[in-house]
Amino acid sequence: MMMRHDDRSGLNARRWVCTVGFLLVSACLTIIPVAGARADDDRDGDRDRDRREERSPYAIGLWGDLPYSDVQALTGVPNLIADMNKHDLAFTAHDGDLKAGSGTAGSVAPSTCSDALYVQALGYFNSLRAAAIFTPGDNDWTDCDRPANGSFSSRERLDHERQLFFSTPFSLGQHPIKQQVQQDKLCLNHLNQLTACVENRRWAMKGVVYATLNIQGSCNNLCDTLPDPAEFAARNPAVILWMQQTFDYAKAIDAAAIMFISQADPGWDLSDATRAPLRDPKTLAETDGQPDGFQAFLLALRDQVVAFRKPVAYVHGDSHYFRVDRPFQDSQGRRLENFLRVETFGDNQANGTNDVMWLKVWVDARSREVFSFQPQIVPANRIAVPAP
Repeated sequence: MMMRHDDRSGLNARRWVCTVGFLLVSACLTIIPVAGARADDDRDGDRDRDRREERSPYAIGLWGDLPYSDVQALTGVPNLIADMNKHDLAFTAHDGDLKAGSGTAGSVAPSTCSDALYVQALGYFNSLRAAAIFTPGDNDWTDCDRPANGSFSSRERLDHERQLFFSTPFSLGQHPIKQQVQQDKLCLNHLNQLTACVENRRWAMKGVVYATLNIQGSCNNLCDTLPDPAEFAARNPAVILWMQQTFDYAKAIDAAAIMFISQADPGWDLSDATRAPLRDPKTLAETDGQPDGFQAFLLALRDQVVAFRKPVAYVHGDSHYFRVDRPFQDSQGRRLENFLRVETFGDNQANGTNDVMWLKVWVDARSREVFSFQPQIVPANRIAVPAP
């Protein structure tokens, strides 16, 4: 009996093993193609997740046209930098003008185009925790030939800026980022020799392309104290080329948007003669009788904006009025829906630190409009309405 019982147990055991084995084989035969499909799905999911993470949101800080007075240089800008350093910023960008248009007699901080001006600015930029981007402004080079600025050679001052701020492919700031640089020798230096326009920079971050462009107030160096048509004739095509190549690069990497950072307000329409050149919004020709240093660039930019179709932001200072709007029109007078003009805070020296503020930009390449804006009113710089 025990033997038969053991035999039955053995038989049952063998049957169980075979049954389980059959189930395992069947499961394997059934699961193998499913597992393969899931692996493909997982890989697709991983790629989608990686792409989402690669394009995750971040913030940048924009400022410019600062400092314009002693109180701004000694109090306002240090307050602003301390405030920016409290935020988690991917980078900051100063859109030109390291000082007021003309020097101030008796000023404690540098107010002419002496070397001390640029040393002061370098100190500001390198005290920023985030990467610090800078593009020159007319007050720190094209207008340096004014007697009130020291009667410097404008080209020599730009050469000095190139050497001090743009001698490497990296930005300034405590956590610099590497940038693409316009290395072609297309600009003119103070020796009347062709030199690289190294101030024109480009970089990509999480699905968005950024570029700086050396475009200046004072008619883009075609008016004011000592106009320089030869310098303009070399630099302007170089800037247009860099802008066009930036669009090409953005398309090649399937960027979600582009942001340009420059100094000049070129004027976009006939709406505001007190702050910018007046121009026909359809032809983009200047209508106020001043030399037009911007039309060729604007025409080329418009073509690129329309063809790109995705969001394009153009950041500038120069006319000292904070605003975010859509002033650019096509040749039929229709507003370009994918274009934003962004003008930073700055100047207002008569009211001390009243406009020593900055703009925080949230960047999300996964969103439809990509850029959203939050003006930052530095508590320590409030004048008209003290901080609560």
